[in-house]
Amino acid sequence: MTDTSGTTGARTDTSTESATVTDSDLEVLAEQLGRLPRGVVGIAARCVCGRPIVVRTAPRLDDGTPFPTTYYLTCPPAVAAVSTLEAGGLMKELTARIADDAELAAAYRRAHAAYLADREQLGHVEEIVGVSAGGMPTRVKCLHVLVGHALAGGPGANPIGDLVLAELHPVWSPTRCTC
Repeated sequence: MTDTSGTTGARTDTSTESATVTDSDLEVLAEQLGRLPRGVVGIAARCVCGRPIVVRTAPRLDDGTPFPTTYYLTCPPAVAAVSTLEAGGLMKELTARIADDAELAAAYRRAHAAYLADREQLGHVEEIVGVSAGGMPTRVKCLHVLVGHALAGGPGANPIGDLVLAELHPVWSPTRCTC
């Protein structure tokens, strides 16, 4: 694991959310996901080429299902690269770092609170109150969510997502199109 200061250095601003999701965005998302996208309310981050890499999702899907994952990583090369890190045991290592590093743990708790606030802006869903995603605030459960949050919010939004982005850099980066 690379030791970083919690940021990923220079990268393009992928954190500008599109208020409108276009039909073209939905077509790209269906291609990326291999299914119709559900509950999409915004594009939270885009590739440098303009295609979605992170969607913002409603906290309750059209069928009534509570959905705590507000930020959803969709870019297949990014998803694959993150999956490789997960398979290599990075989640366990990062969970241990949270337990050992009070400053990192505090920043991760702040990311959890921000994630909850972002979701609450989209609507209140009683079944998922206090539940963010990715294992926040005490463990690391899903790197995809944490990277999605980091890309949506920009550097500093999610310290674990930032650390994962730094690890991904040789293979995948939001500054290079891999679409």
